[in-house]
Amino acid sequence: MLKSLPYTALLFSSLAFNVVATEKDNSVVIPAFNAKYTILHKSKTVGEATRELTYLDNGLAQYSYHTDIEWLIFSDIRIETSIVKLEDYKVTPKNFEYLREGTGSDKHYKWRYDTEKNIAVDEIKERTKNIKFPENIQDSLSYHLQHRLNMMANPEQKHFVYPVIKTSGSIKNYVYQYDGEEELMLPYGLVKTIKLKREVIEKKRVTYAWFAPELDYLLVKLHQIKGDVDQFEAQLKSVTAIKAATPEKK
Repeated sequence: MLKSLPYTALLFSSLAFNVVATEKDNSVVIPAFNAKYTILHKSKTVGEATRELTYLDNGLAQYSYHTDIEWLIFSDIRIETSIVKLEDYKVTPKNFEYLREGTGSDKHYKWRYDTEKNIAVDEIKERTKNIKFPENIQDSLSYHLQHRLNMMANPEQKHFVYPVIKTSGSIKNYVYQYDGEEELMLPYGLVKTIKLKREVIEKKRVTYAWFAPELDYLLVKLHQIKGDVDQFEAQLKSVTAIKAATPEKK
């Protein structure tokens, strides 16, 4: 049933920062962009998603993901927003917000992170948690951006591990493994991709993610299976640059 679809961090829903490209200066590695996806369930279109990166005036960047699904009597709208600090190939999360509305229970989480002081602030419940952050900590969305940068920095890397802080304040490792290469025909067009696999054994869930080297390893397809049941599939429809929002290189 579509109701069981998890929000893939959803797409594009991404591991420990394994690679730092120190030979490059402090410049913009990924220009601002807007990518749109078609969401499918059993080969039928049930919604759309948008992934976007913009640069802010305060030197930080905003990375967001928005999904809108409607199928029969089921509806689901989710928005994830991560404010991050980008230094070359390293992402440091600063703020994270998650909003879900639709069939079933609505959810809203809003966190602020001070990784230097090892503090996480739950702004909805007005509570502060002392957390010993791993050096390469990510939030539930920023790890997707970190993963893309990792693949750009080291295209030969086959194994990725990301410590991710969840909305509960706990930290969990997300692990991705290389699973081959494929040429895909998507709504966007024909693209050559690198395929990765993430398996959560205790939940009987497997997620496959395809990234396109020719698009600087942008996520172009996501497919999730739980048990033996296909949950959803997301396919890239378009990607455009947001040139005006990208700061000039130093």
